[in-house]
Amino acid sequence: MKKIVIAPDSFKGTMSSTEVCNIIESVIKRLIPKVETVKIPIADGGEGTVDALLSAVGGEKIHLTVKGPLFDDVEGFYGILADGRTAVIEMAAASGLPLVEDRKNPALTTTYGTGQLIQDALNRGCTKLIIGIGGSATNDGGIGMAAALGVKFLDKQGHEVSLNGKGLGDITSIDTSKKDKRIDEVCVLTACDVDNPLYGQNGAAFVYGPQKGADEDMVNILDNNLSVYAHVVEKDLGINLQNIPGAGAAGGLGAGLFVFCNASLRSGINIMLDTVNFEEIIKGADFIITGEGKIDGSSLRGKVPVGIAQKARKLGVPVIVVAGDVGDDLENIYDQGINAVFSINNLAIPFEKARHRSKKDLEKTVESIIRFALVIQHRNS
Repeated sequence: MKKIVIAPDSFKGTMSSTEVCNIIESVIKRLIPKVETVKIPIADGGEGTVDALLSAVGGEKIHLTVKGPLFDDVEGFYGILADGRTAVIEMAAASGLPLVEDRKNPALTTTYGTGQLIQDALNRGCTKLIIGIGGSATNDGGIGMAAALGVKFLDKQGHEVSLNGKGLGDITSIDTSKKDKRIDEVCVLTACDVDNPLYGQNGAAFVYGPQKGADEDMVNILDNNLSVYAHVVEKDLGINLQNIPGAGAAGGLGAGLFVFCNASLRSGINIMLDTVNFEEIIKGADFIITGEGKIDGSSLRGKVPVGIAQKARKLGVPVIVVAGDVGDDLENIYDQGINAVFSINNLAIPFEKARHRSKKDLEKTVESIIRFALVIQHRNS
């Protein structure tokens, strides 16, 4: 074996993608000291995307104070990649659910801080923005983000509305005359792996509102407010948001980015892999080891191992998956280019106990894989 590529997602609650990379590499190097290993920590637009891309291609992490989900000051961050022109932003760093702790209330939370991160990137001369929108605490349709860029959302008296889910219902007109025009001149890619519409039974409020703290009454109010917002957008800007798959992502931030930043809503894993030039990296590899906390039939919807396998299949590079939990319905997973799936759980114990063993269990599983690969190589030589 000459080259092995290591490209896992994080194992949520146990190991970051960088930790997983390092553990796998240490095992490989112990058993095959001369093999080339290429580590690419992966994230799909959610938590860890900034760190993963900075680790993969280099760059600088920018820290700044912005408004959090409830308009209190928080320490946010984003990354500028080594090219000096590409900014990577996690909306959760400014507007994420962990920042509200026990104060969940999607009627009051805002994406204003996410807009501040975007504006800072523009101030530093970035011409391409990659925005991951997983983990939001918000349901404001992205009006907070847009307001930070100069857009005004007005009620029937001509006053600016509250920049949150509650304020959406008061909007009667939108004024974009003071919008930061630089946002129209940059490329904005939004990592979005859901196709929910903005409102309705499959929309932002009904599907994601409860996990952000909304009860049944609030869900209905928020959904109605998103509908009001969508109709004003269509009236004033001529855009039918309900026709945009993914508009309901991150409490409607997908819609806001599409309308006010001309963003493309794309698969997070594909954005990530294209950014690191993945197809070029894996050329000549004997195989790829990827992984995540759980793999099952639902992994077909934008999960890291499947995205990697689809790229690798084009070049005929085998893909091995290691996962904390292996579910049912894997037949379609194999059809996507994954060649083998291994669970790292060596004992049948609950997650709360297994998580404390995860690093050692990962080591043992990878050792078994590499030892078997060496046997096959020896027999074929």
